[in-house]
Order: sequence, then structure tokens, then C-alpha cells
Amino acid sequence: MAKNKKELLSVIVPCYNEEEALPLFYEETVKVLNTLEDVDYEIIFVDDGSKDKTIDKMMNLSREDKNVKYFSFSRNFGKESAMYAGLYNADGDYVVIMDADLQHPPVMIAEMLNAVKYGEYDVAAARRVTRDGDNKITTFFARTFYKIINSISEVEMMDGAGDFRLMRRNVVDAILSMSEYYRFSKGIFSWVGYKTYWIEYENVDRVAGTTSWSFMGLLKYAIDGIMNFSLAPLNMCTIMGVILMISSFVYLLFIVVKYAIYGDPVAGWPTLMCVILILGGIVLLNLGIIGQYVGKTYMESKGRPHYIISKTNDKDAKKVK
Repeated sequence: MAKNKKELLSVIVPCYNEEEALPLFYEETVKVLNTLEDVDYEIIFVDDGSKDKTIDKMMNLSREDKNVKYFSFSRNFGKESAMYAGLYNADGDYVVIMDADLQHPPVMIAEMLNAVKYGEYDVAAARRVTRDGDNKITTFFARTFYKIINSISEVEMMDGAGDFRLMRRNVVDAILSMSEYYRFSKGIFSWVGYKTYWIEYENVDRVAGTTSWSFMGLLKYAIDGIMNFSLAPLNMCTIMGVILMISSFVYLLFIVVKYAIYGDPVAGWPTLMCVILILGGIVLLNLGIIGQYVGKTYMESKGRPHYIISKTNDKDAKKVK
């Protein structure tokens, strides 16, 4: 009697300037993957236009291990595009997404797989319960972001949930069916639904290198999540409107204090100026918000690919999507 073919687990790893962390990640992850029974595995590294020797490390690993695939973008398209490329080129019956810096502990893969393969769940996702080591300002804005987006979104996004999750093939197919250009995966994961098993874990420091995320980068990503995307010129209109509104209120306070102390020889002029500034600021703010959605429609209509792959060891790779 022929042996039943093992199911396949695909591990997708988006990378940007991770040459130091990559060998450490591979070593720790393979240790865990080799303990998994009844599944074979493939590791899919996606180089998001790194400026260091990340692609060289990937190529070396692929020569040493036939289970390793690599895809290198022609330029930096962003982590969202890297995850999309990995999902699109993954052949697994189960797919897990995780970072290369070991902030997503590989040992959790076993629990995730058990919950999905042998349990009643379609997704097993990790959720950070602490933000130890993170900047306090970043932590405050992160928590504020989740409060805001959960109050205005049609789906709930779990505070502390990241991209680290394991999914059945049907969930991956549902995610790939949402092919919008400006992607916000945290929202997409929630939007497609499916029964999710949550695993709580404490924050882990990077094993090597430095994060490529800055405060402004995270702020922009949050705006993308709320507005579904962001265009710099339109954001400038929004910011300009907010600045003018704040300036008008400060100026109004100044005029009131000045009038109370010195009197005002020109009756009505300060009030008129404040009203004009406030209304101008509100108009610019609203135009900026409307412009976000108009810009999204414009960019989606172009039909540009999410990524372009310049190097890969996968002969069947979908190099443009």
C-alpha cells in the first residue's frame, strides 16, 4: 500500500536588511520544523530590496537546503508586498508568516500547527501581551490606533496582533482574492474572518540588526490602516489643515488676551480673521480626507503590479503580480 503523501507547511519570511539575523533565524526555525510530524516544509524568503547582503545569505541557504526558496524584489516595495508575494508563491496546505529577526518565536509554530491541523480552527495567530522594550510614545500611539480603528472599522482588530500567524490553504486563498494595491494585512486578516486560535506571548528583542520601522513610518502605516492607504501630497493637505486649525485657535486666544489687556481699536477684525482661519483649516482637512479616497481610486485604476521579482530559485515563480 502506498504511503500517504505528507501535507506541506510553507513558512513565509519577509526580509529587509536582515543579513545578520537570517542565519540565526534559519538555524532556530529548522530545529522546530524538523520536529513536526506528518508535514513537510518549505521556507520562502522574500527580499524586499535590501541594501545589504541579505540576498546572498538567502542564496547560500538555498544551495545548502533544497527546502529553501528565495525571491528578491527589483526594489523596495514594502513588507505588505513581500508578504503578498510569499502567499502567492506558497504551495503549502498550511502557511505561516513570520519575521526574520526572531521576535516571532519559531517554537510557537508547533502549537499553531496543532491548533489548526488537529483542532477546529482555521487560523492560529500570535498576540503580544506586553510591549516591553518598545518606546513609550510608540506604545501609546499603538494602543490609541487600535482604539480608533476598532471604533470606526466594520471588523475588529486585536490589540497586539501582528503578522505572525498560521493559516489553512482556504484562508490563504481568501486573502489572495483581495488583490487591492494598497494593502493593510492586519485589516485583511480580520476581514476574511474564519475561526482563530489566539496565542499570547511576551515581547522578544531582535536577535540582530536594527528595525527598519521609524515612528513616522509607523504613523504612516496607521494612517494607511485607517484610510486604507496614504498618498504624501494628500497627507500634506490634511496636515496643513490641522496646523491651520490649531494656529487659528491659538491666535484667537492671543486676540482675546490682547483685547482684555489693551483693548482693540479695530472692532470685529480679529473675530473675522479667526473665523476665516478656522473655516479654511476645516476645508483643507476635509479636502485632504476626500483626496485620500480619490487617490486610492486613481492608484487602483492603474493596475500596477504589487511587486517585481528580479531573482529567484523557483522556476514556477509568479514574478509579477
